[in-house]
Amino acid sequence: MSGHSKWNNIKRKKEKTDGAKAKVFTKIGRELSVAVKEGGGPDPNSNSKLKDCIAKAKAANVPNDNIERIIKKAAGDGDETKYENITYEGYGPNGVAVIVEALTDNRNRTAADVRHYFDKFGGNLGTSGCVSFMFEAKGVIVIEREELEEDKVMEDCLEAGASDFQADDDVFEIYTEPEDFSGVRGDLESKGYSFVSAEVEMVPNSYTTLTDEESINKMQHLLDSLEDNDDVQNVWNNWDNSNINDQE
Repeated sequence: MSGHSKWNNIKRKKEKTDGAKAKVFTKIGRELSVAVKEGGGPDPNSNSKLKDCIAKAKAANVPNDNIERIIKKAAGDGDETKYENITYEGYGPNGVAVIVEALTDNRNRTAADVRHYFDKFGGNLGTSGCVSFMFEAKGVIVIEREELEEDKVMEDCLEAGASDFQADDDVFEIYTEPEDFSGVRGDLESKGYSFVSAEVEMVPNSYTTLTDEESINKMQHLLDSLEDNDDVQNVWNNWDNSNINDQE
């Protein structure tokens, strides 16, 4: 179930980002910039945070020219913008757990926006720690099945140090411990694999199903509003939306 839910989330985001690439590039650009400044400089060989960020950017189809330009700008003295990492936790309709990770240069603006979205769409913003215990940080790499041979992919992943491997109808999902993520991703990349997504995520321990149409619509609007906000980098939740997408 979780795999199905995961792939549906990726498809939903992909459909959105195909029509709003500029917004996606802006978010990842901000993340790249912070990785350069806080991770140890513009060389991905000595800055693992930047290396992971570049892999995420490539999975999102950010052109290499854009990536190089952002890194060069962040490494220079011209960009004085200071960004702050802030995590918000709350509940969507019917108690769906939601974690919002933001990268902002104005925490008051971002907090007001996030609170507004929760209030507007039947949820409520909670206190720090109110839902994070329901999630576990894991490296997650998603590869499209296409013509790939399942046994070979699984062998390569486990050899690379992955902790779990799941095969869905459309994709392979590879899970790692957070500290092993960079090594596993790099190993698979060197073997020629390309990724639909590759990052450390907050993975739910259990999922919540919404059955009534009003709650489903509100939950979708809450996620869309949060993801459309330039300050919001990631939105993690435990909504099992697999049955919704099956009906579409």
